[in-house]
Amino acid sequence: MPTVHIRYDNLRPAVKQVLFGRSRTESARWTAFRSWYGFEPFYCTPGEAGAHEKGGVEHEGGRFRRRHLVPPPEVESLAELNERLAAIDAEEDTRHIQGRPTSVGFDFETEKPLLHPLPADEYDTGIDLTPVVHRNGRVTVRQCYYSVPARFIGAKVRVKLRANEVWIFDGRKVVARHPRLTLRYTYHDILDHYLEILLVKPGAFAGAAALAQARAEGVFTKTHEAFWAAAKQKCGDREGTQMLIEVLLLHRQLPSEAVVAGMTTVLKVGAISTDLVAIEARKALENTPADTDDDADTGFVDEHDKHDGGEPARNGVAKVISLHTKRLPPDLRPGLPDMSKYDRLLKPLPTTTTTTSTTAATPKKGTSA
Repeated sequence: MPTVHIRYDNLRPAVKQVLFGRSRTESARWTAFRSWYGFEPFYCTPGEAGAHEKGGVEHEGGRFRRRHLVPPPEVESLAELNERLAAIDAEEDTRHIQGRPTSVGFDFETEKPLLHPLPADEYDTGIDLTPVVHRNGRVTVRQCYYSVPARFIGAKVRVKLRANEVWIFDGRKVVARHPRLTLRYTYHDILDHYLEILLVKPGAFAGAAALAQARAEGVFTKTHEAFWAAAKQKCGDREGTQMLIEVLLLHRQLPSEAVVAGMTTVLKVGAISTDLVAIEARKALENTPADTDDDADTGFVDEHDKHDGGEPARNGVAKVISLHTKRLPPDLRPGLPDMSKYDRLLKPLPTTTTTTSTTAATPKKGTSA
């Protein structure tokens, strides 16, 4: 931050009323902002009398606009515009002002030690709003619509309207973040906010506006499409769509890359199941090696066909972990006890009555009956 003051041309967000001389009635938010960063504003005199007080700032602003912003750039969002301006600003560091031997970036690095450091925490310039969530799961902010998780329908939430983003809070917890929209009556939906509703009404999934936006943004990938098609072929449209929605709910617990890896493995194996996707996603997250064999039908391996913990995967077939070789702890017992002595208890012992009766009933050799 500059050590003395910063010159301002009586910008309207800061100055509510121009008084005599350099006295001004400032807005409350501007006073909080400059107090946070600890600098003093210097307000220039209005009109031609104060034109010389701003130096070459207005000339440099016009030059920058004519060189880089004419014609106006066409962008999809404010974030993309900010990225372009940041790249242009980096290029400006190599520019030489006429009559100076050093570049703009070199001069700034020379002056940097003379400035005060910025505060450790950034100042929150957002505006707090408290709209009510509509029955369609959206809130209205400055004539634009943003989705909110379905459980907040009918409730009042706190919205932080920032320059580039819109944050939606439940208490102190952020439940939704959207890029700020610039056109009135436009909307931005997040597919995850409607999954509980679509799980009950899977028929509305294919035509949902949130799904179309997820496809356009690349969140709903080709792997999701392939899994959806395979699930519908196996279980039908309704059950297959519900299976896909259950997989999408896994994104709340596991990283997106792990879930996509789990779906990819399941599609290669050919066993379409939500539980298998969850297992393979956790295996991909943990980087756990698994065992396999040449069972061409399912991609799984029989435990009795294993040799030395299994063979590596072939042709991209998923591998299955052997519980005995990989998961169960080793048996620390020295050996099994000898049970041969107890086997005699399983044989009945002959009694005296039985022996006598048998002898009397057997005729001797050479006698008649």
